[in-house]
Amino acid sequence: MTSAPPPPPAPPRSSDAWIALQFTLAGVVWGASFLFIALALEGLSPAQVATGRTLFGAITLGLIALVTRDRLPRSGRVWAHLALLSVTFAVIPYMLFAWAQQYVASGVASILNATTPIMTALIAGLAFRIEKLSREQVLGIVVGIIGVVVIVGPWQGIEPGSGGIAPYLALLGATACYGFSLSYMRRFLSDSGVSAIVFSFVMIGLAAVWMLLLTPVIGADPVELSPTVLIAIVLLGALGTGLAYAWNQNVVRAWGPTRAATVTYISPPVGVLLGVIVLGETLVWNEPVGAVLVILGVLLAQRRVRLPSRHRRATPDGG
Repeated sequence: MTSAPPPPPAPPRSSDAWIALQFTLAGVVWGASFLFIALALEGLSPAQVATGRTLFGAITLGLIALVTRDRLPRSGRVWAHLALLSVTFAVIPYMLFAWAQQYVASGVASILNATTPIMTALIAGLAFRIEKLSREQVLGIVVGIIGVVVIVGPWQGIEPGSGGIAPYLALLGATACYGFSLSYMRRFLSDSGVSAIVFSFVMIGLAAVWMLLLTPVIGADPVELSPTVLIAIVLLGALGTGLAYAWNQNVVRAWGPTRAATVTYISPPVGVLLGVIVLGETLVWNEPVGAVLVILGVLLAQRRVRLPSRHRRATPDGG
């Protein structure tokens, strides 16, 4: 990054430690978000959870943007793109996650959330043509799909009141929304000139506006607020949709998107552990097995595991 000698001094270790701490905190908070959703659902409907999440997230990001004094976008094109992303990156997936967690354990939801990089590779390669899918990525997508099937466990049958396969499809629909949104950002907003904090604030702020406008239609259910429900929805918004976004953006700027994306590996174990300890959830054998396959699929989709080259080096005897 040096433009002319002498080179700038290396960043202090404390700065590196602070970035590493933000990386860890973002992963832990995103893993805990599934616990917060489960607790918030004890007194709120899925739509109300999504509304509260976007509202408290927007307030938190707005306060950060106010402190940093970053400017709002001036381009109508950027506002239009962010308006679309507010729906595909927040409104729809937040509602899908909240609805699905009425039927699916928070730990399982956190595991399936890890399919986001697989969805991103698939959509970026096939829909947006941003990059050509490599052999590793294609294999990663296949392995990830197998992992999802193992987690769902179709051989176990459908229990009455379990929601059937619909909650799992909803969770995958949410990660597909994330994959679409991340690919869309790369395709249309890589040169927006907007700071990461303002980018997140405008996107989540617009999502909060949409949810508030929809509240009379889809969010008018009775509310049963308790200290647990209130704390859960505030933490879900302020931490999971506010501070964690800011932390992650700082990590992306310091480490780059590829290294920052490894936060995907922190969230599932945190989500599963909190579900077991706090909510008393139990794991069936197929869920951790499927989780391993999903993570392997993610490693392949992110090209962190390389397949042997197709071309073998010729030996002296021509073999």
